[in-house]
Amino acid sequence: MNGIRSWFRRMKYKFKHDFLAVENVVLLLAIVLGSVWTFQSIKAMSRNWELTERLAAEKRSLELLRVEVEMAELENEYYKTEEYQELSARKYLDKKLPNENMVILPENTEEAKNKHGSIKEETAVKEYSNFEKWMKFLFP
Repeated sequence: MNGIRSWFRRMKYKFKHDFLAVENVVLLLAIVLGSVWTFQSIKAMSRNWELTERLAAEKRSLELLRVEVEMAELENEYYKTEEYQELSARKYLDKKLPNENMVILPENTEEAKNKHGSIKEETAVKEYSNFEKWMKFLFP
């Protein structure tokens, strides 16, 4: 029992004089303050980055809205023109200009529909595989 007490006293003495020395306390305090400062700096930089990203997104959104407003204004100006009014009258009201004739064409026959299909087959370019393309590129 006496051995444990002496060991305990030695450890207590060592702790007070070696670990709780002024230099060690100041060093420990400096490490703690430096760690807190570093953590807060990183946190502030992270928040600034997030706010910068949000600001950039809002600017992009604002620019998109400006373009949409400009498009709507141009569209409204187009709707006010005589050309649009004439085209819409022709399309929706079946109106026409004086001395203008309407031509109604018959439905296309199968022969007419397939006329250009046969040309495409004749002039079709052969598709090469990736390996064949590389071989043609490296060894023409």
